[in-house]
Amino acid sequence: MSAADPNVKKFSNEHLMKVLLAPVISEKATFIADKHEQVIFRVQADATKPEIKAAVELMFKVEVDSVQVANVKGKEKRFGRFIGRRRGWKKAYVSLKAGQEINFAVEV
Repeated sequence: MSAADPNVKKFSNEHLMKVLLAPVISEKATFIADKHEQVIFRVQADATKPEIKAAVELMFKVEVDSVQVANVKGKEKRFGRFIGRRRGWKKAYVSLKAGQEINFAVEV
């Protein structure tokens, strides 16, 4: 977030730490990370694009170019004759600026 841009809202650090729930680690996510320089995160259902951008920049100290979000519907599951549905969730595709990367394999 740049201080010169008047359109950027300020979010509390405490709130931003709760926006990102987990990185999505899968074959598809790895392929997208390699091909499009994007990282996929599972985020809170009510998270907005500016909140996600601010949270990634705060937590990983990288510059974010853009954010796309997708709502994932929960799968329908059967338990005998009863039909239930898993909870839906939201994922964010975060595009990093050139030369930036997030490595989840590094131990702290």
